[in-house]
Amino acid sequence: MALGGMFRNAAAIYLHLVGPFRGKKSGASLARCLHQTLVMTKQLQARRLDGIDHNPWVEFVKLASEADVVNLGQGFPDFPPPDFAVEAFQHAVSGDFMLNQYTKAFGYPPLTKILASFFGKLLGQDIDPLKNVLVTVGAYGALFTAFQALVDEGDEVIIIEPFFDCYEPMTLMAGGRPVFVSLKPSPNQDGELDSSGNWQLDPTELASKFTSRTKALILNTPNNPLGKVFSRSELELVASLCQQHDVVCITDEVYQWLVYDGCQHVSIASLPGMWERTLTIGSAGKTFSATGWKVGWVLGPDGLLKHLRTVHQNSVFHCPTQAQAAVAQSFEREQLHFGQPSSYLVQLPQAIQRCRDHMIQSLQSVGLRPVIPQGSYFLITDISEFKSKMPNLPGAADEPYDRRFVKWMIKTKGLMAIPVSIFCSVPHQKLFDHYIRFCFMKVKDRPGGGKTSPSLPRPPAGVGRGVGPICVGAG
Repeated sequence: MALGGMFRNAAAIYLHLVGPFRGKKSGASLARCLHQTLVMTKQLQARRLDGIDHNPWVEFVKLASEADVVNLGQGFPDFPPPDFAVEAFQHAVSGDFMLNQYTKAFGYPPLTKILASFFGKLLGQDIDPLKNVLVTVGAYGALFTAFQALVDEGDEVIIIEPFFDCYEPMTLMAGGRPVFVSLKPSPNQDGELDSSGNWQLDPTELASKFTSRTKALILNTPNNPLGKVFSRSELELVASLCQQHDVVCITDEVYQWLVYDGCQHVSIASLPGMWERTLTIGSAGKTFSATGWKVGWVLGPDGLLKHLRTVHQNSVFHCPTQAQAAVAQSFEREQLHFGQPSSYLVQLPQAIQRCRDHMIQSLQSVGLRPVIPQGSYFLITDISEFKSKMPNLPGAADEPYDRRFVKWMIKTKGLMAIPVSIFCSVPHQKLFDHYIRFCFMKVKDRPGGGKTSPSLPRPPAGVGRGVGPICVGAG
């Protein structure tokens, strides 16, 4: 009886599912019917993802991968980290087998200790490795953790544009409201190349962005994509406003070692009264040319950092032990050589400045006008002449010109850059759509071959002096 009843129930279920399709010419299979029956009707996407699902990086990287192009768009080196860092990683992998296991959730103790010692001297603070340091999955992870920990529904976050493009969606995901203030170029003498140092904030405009709802200001120095290094006087203005309005400063300083032409990087946390309200974010990937290791950190007062630890322990919880061990050993080495000619942090900017200068000359040779960066991996270049001579490139009518230009350059010239408008708020994209960004953190001759010398686009009639290949490197 029980067995017969079970078969009758099974038959009834079958008829319920497929009965409506019997005798019809729909061709629907049982599998399709079952799928249609089980599809969820509830909205799956959380509201915090509204409006941030499109990522222009995905689009441009996909375009570049579909063609044989030289990628001068994405910000990563195409040369190895220094030997001592590679050896430290190899030792971490093949040495102590316990490095294959979990370490402390908030950072591998030798790493938090050396970060506290190394940056304590630079910031003029007695940094406690347990209370003032948090190791994260790259600087990106540090930023996300900071926004989630501190930004609440309706809080305003001041973002200086052009800005690293994750700042806006991270603010929105946390429920905050981005408030934008633009750097603007100062006039320069005819014939002279512009410098990122000439791009300034208007003090009155900046002050007007602070309200009773302002929770944080995000600062990026050296700036990506512009390469601007904020001067001490500019930082003092920001610091004064943050203190006056009781605002947290989240400072992204991943390129702090890559400054050129004698520029000095100043950490805003080192200014009077700012340590107590500043989160300073750094990156081993940018420091030791190992972006795939994804080791970052946040330094700050315990009163702020304890909230980041809460997010961290309830999300990633822990970062890969072996990579942390390699970074710890690399910093220990650098601390011994700090400021000396043997220091990688002295050698790297000297070498990369030569790469920068070579790219500037190459861009000038084809009629482009680069903005000379004071720091970072990047420079932007003015394509106004192309825009005036070639205004009707393919693309949507409302698509900023720099995006259409980059797509054209990828398809016809085998060269990838990044449009600067993606680093700007929507209302201001048209103000920046005559700039594109190049990464000069590349070598001239890649070991083992490979395409490294694309031809830059030919300038329109009357622009530039002709075309030659661009070889990215020290020359």
